[in-house]
Amino acid sequence: MPGWQEVYEELKDQNFEIITVAQDTLGEEATAEWHNQTELTYTTLIDPTHRVSSLYNLVNVPSAVWVDEDGRIRRINEGTYSAAIPLGNNRFVGTDEYRPAVRDWVLNGEKSRYVWSRDQVAAKIRQRTPDEKIAESTFKLAVYFFQQGNEILARTYWKQAQDLFPDSWNFHRQDWHLTEGLGGPKYMEKRRALVDKPYYESLDLPDEP
Repeated sequence: MPGWQEVYEELKDQNFEIITVAQDTLGEEATAEWHNQTELTYTTLIDPTHRVSSLYNLVNVPSAVWVDEDGRIRRINEGTYSAAIPLGNNRFVGTDEYRPAVRDWVLNGEKSRYVWSRDQVAAKIRQRTPDEKIAESTFKLAVYFFQQGNEILARTYWKQAQDLFPDSWNFHRQDWHLTEGLGGPKYMEKRRALVDKPYYESLDLPDEP
């Protein structure tokens, strides 16, 4: 968030807006800590029903969608950090490559080499398999029952959604987050199980001209 605040301060006068959307069934109870750590002047929203990740079929965080002035999607990526974040022991999460791409798009618009064409958008937007479509509805049932106070049914449907769509980190993360003390260990267990498979899909940014 602090990194994107820097980007916003730099580019906000260029007809540019950042909207961050926290996807968490617990709503402000889960997100206030993060929102309060930095004084943010861009728009921040909380999405307890996961509507945004559902609409754009986002499976991990952070993910970003570029939308132009005409409401057209121009690019979607996951692993969209404002900078590489050190984790210690010479390990990092994220990359420094994405922020310059955002800046180039804001400053150059349609001429930016990072903008996808209509055909590229259609080809690159993640399509759901039949099982993943069922998983999406099942996940929403879990959210509904959790918000109605029926945690047993909620966890039942969350488990079914995870089984149907194991590649959705968002599905797993929501369930883990509500199990005190298990979020971190479960996450690391699933990360280690990837072996050589990347955690994030490639940003697929073009090489420097």
